[in-house]
Amino acid sequence: MVSLFDSFDLNGTRLNNRIVMAPMTRSRAPEDIPTEMGALYYRQRASAGLIISEGTPISRQGQGYLYNPGIFGPDQLAGWAKATRAVHERGGIFFAQIWHVGRVSHTTVQIAGASPVGPSDKQGGMAFGYNDDGQPDMLKASQPRRLDTHEVHDIVHDFAQAAVNSRDVGFDGVEVHGANGYLFEQFLNPEVNDRDDEYGGSRENRCRLLLEVIDEVSKMIGARRVGVRLSPFGTLFDMPEYDDNGETYLYLAREFNKRGLAYVHLHDQGGQGMPPMPRDYLRQFRDVYQGNLLLAGNLDQEEAEKLVNEGTIDLPVFGRYFTSNPDLVERMQNGWPLADFDANTFYGGDARGYVDFPTYPEEQARLAREEMIREKS
Repeated sequence: MVSLFDSFDLNGTRLNNRIVMAPMTRSRAPEDIPTEMGALYYRQRASAGLIISEGTPISRQGQGYLYNPGIFGPDQLAGWAKATRAVHERGGIFFAQIWHVGRVSHTTVQIAGASPVGPSDKQGGMAFGYNDDGQPDMLKASQPRRLDTHEVHDIVHDFAQAAVNSRDVGFDGVEVHGANGYLFEQFLNPEVNDRDDEYGGSRENRCRLLLEVIDEVSKMIGARRVGVRLSPFGTLFDMPEYDDNGETYLYLAREFNKRGLAYVHLHDQGGQGMPPMPRDYLRQFRDVYQGNLLLAGNLDQEEAEKLVNEGTIDLPVFGRYFTSNPDLVERMQNGWPLADFDANTFYGGDARGYVDFPTYPEEQARLAREEMIREKS
């Protein structure tokens, strides 16, 4: 019987347990620079076996949300260094999720009002930018501009530089964000990608950009420090379904087998109201991919333990309950009740709903103090 609380060898990186904190955008970085409060947020949750950071854009072009900490400017790097130091002081392991949103952006987020970019000029998705009144708002993504071939090559280099930046500020590795309707998934999807160069058409060509990025990033920091997130059958942000979807991701699984990565991280979008990834496909992917496999998507402890013990996955990934339970690992291990999350505080705001959730012992101590006060009054 495998325990979620046993240590785990992530291709040479030792994790204190098998519980992974999901990458979660929280939109609390003024001027897109990581803050001291953000460092505290991650420090509070450092008992997770592995923390994957919120998506951190590799460039301004790759950004689709306001208040989203990037990994390309000097002030951003200094801010992330505080966060990695805070996690390591508690013995945690921290990977940066490096990210380009592609077409899922808005002109008010881009430099000088530039158009978002993608594999084609097909529009889709929502972005967090400024509305006509100059207020932050969720908006329909702006009309994108098709990337020239040489610009696609530039994005490969931007990802490589982001990986180097991540290493230099203390991250233990990086996760390339290839899921959820963003740039790589736009290239993978033939209903969005209508290119006729080496990045469009065949399955191999549609997968080329992601594999080139994986290879270049691995060259910079070592493959054993590189993970990748994918969402087979995902339809988030107006991604159309297509017949070759399952086989496209199995092709990637076989390619990843050749590269010795830290892990592949699958995201089942069923927890976000999208059609779920079929469980028989998860098993099929597991049969093809020989490395460490992570799964996110509305898991609870019971299902996570089942999937790990039957060998379907190696590490379960938890998101929303990590927002409200900084000590989620300890709560699971001890059978303590979980604090409810507050979806109204997921995106934007201040400390409320971000760093003010107590641990279970802290909450019990507060209740005990209140009881003593009542007894004395």
